[in-house]
Amino acid sequence: MKILIIEDEMPAAQRLARLVKEVEPSAEIVETLDSVEATLNYLENNTQLDLLLMDIHLADGSCFEIFKYKHIQTPVIFTTAYDEYALQAFKTNAIDYLLKPIKKEELAMAFAKFTRFSPSFSEKIESLAADMTQLQRSPFGQYVERFLIRTGQTYRVVELKDISYFVSEDKISFAVKKDGKRYALDFTMDKLETMLDPKVFFRLNRQFITSLPAIEEMTAYSKSRVKVKLTPLSKEEPVVSSERTGEFKRWLVG
Repeated sequence: MKILIIEDEMPAAQRLARLVKEVEPSAEIVETLDSVEATLNYLENNTQLDLLLMDIHLADGSCFEIFKYKHIQTPVIFTTAYDEYALQAFKTNAIDYLLKPIKKEELAMAFAKFTRFSPSFSEKIESLAADMTQLQRSPFGQYVERFLIRTGQTYRVVELKDISYFVSEDKISFAVKKDGKRYALDFTMDKLETMLDPKVFFRLNRQFITSLPAIEEMTAYSKSRVKVKLTPLSKEEPVVSSERTGEFKRWLVG
């Protein structure tokens, strides 16, 4: 088995290589790379790989940039300290998504899954991707009714009716439930806006998309803008721009 490790932290790469040898003694680690650019260059001339072990954040950007520029059919086990990219990972050739520090038992289970998948990997990945997409799609096809969310090794389905609003913080989109729980999503706010029924959710500004029940109070703000108080409380109260105020008021009254 020929394995390529893509990891920008050398201690983590060395530890991962050691675990691989313990779990799969016959495996050959052909190279360890630390960046998007190095990986793309390597894959141009080296296609005979059985498995990629890939970190999310690399020295020069996100590993998902690799998939934008290169059609990769080799299966991938993602190894990362971040749990919010799980859905995005499974839209690629993901076999598994392991959170750092990687445990030997979890890596062994991921290798066992790889062994089961490998005879018909591409067909199974396509099926998995279709199933995950279907879980998030409305039965009527246009707007979502639920989100499939992964936290660590746990998946959960969050119903849209239980979500009060969506907020973007540090370039990550979060769904905020009525009980105050927050879940990171693999969608930008622009993408979310197209997925949500505009009769139910309104885009207040670049950072917030809210449902009507989440609006606790509204106050006039400078230059014909409106400040909105949401429940559960947000870190900051969103302000509707003067350009969107008229549309916002029409949405409020249906």
